[in-house]
Amino acid sequence: MTASATTNAKIYVGTTAVIDFTTDAGAIDDFEADTWKEVKNVEDLGEFGDESNELSYGVLGESRMFRLKGARDAGTIALVCVRDAFDDGQRALIAAEKTSHDYNFKVEVGDDPAGGTPTIYYFRALVMSAKNAFGGVGDIVKTTFNIGVNSAILEVVATEATP
Repeated sequence: MTASATTNAKIYVGTTAVIDFTTDAGAIDDFEADTWKEVKNVEDLGEFGDESNELSYGVLGESRMFRLKGARDAGTIALVCVRDAFDDGQRALIAAEKTSHDYNFKVEVGDDPAGGTPTIYYFRALVMSAKNAFGGVGDIVKTTFNIGVNSAILEVVATEATP
């Protein structure tokens, strides 16, 4: 088993360029062709991943509820950053929050073996909020960006170095 820590993980925001999801390979090519800005000073990447909505029903004469899987929801990421007014990535997220457009995102896990490539996740999402938390006299100012995932999440698995 190979475990990984989030220590070296990075998140990037791209443009509103349209991604063709007809095939995973084609979509990955579209994502890789985008222009990326790293969001720096990330404290917490939050969580994301598909979860099916539960559809349930009961039937007369049965003493049991039945379940079906409904629409899939990849979630809303609560991305917590130490506020940096001069970081291009954070500035891009603040600008994206002011629009109603989906942006492209890339997350690098940082699990690459020596000479290999890391696992990368690609998806499209809306930046739903950019809230600053000031706290008290001993606190650090932080910004939480809520990022609502609106597409499938594509995973490109880490690769080992080629000899």
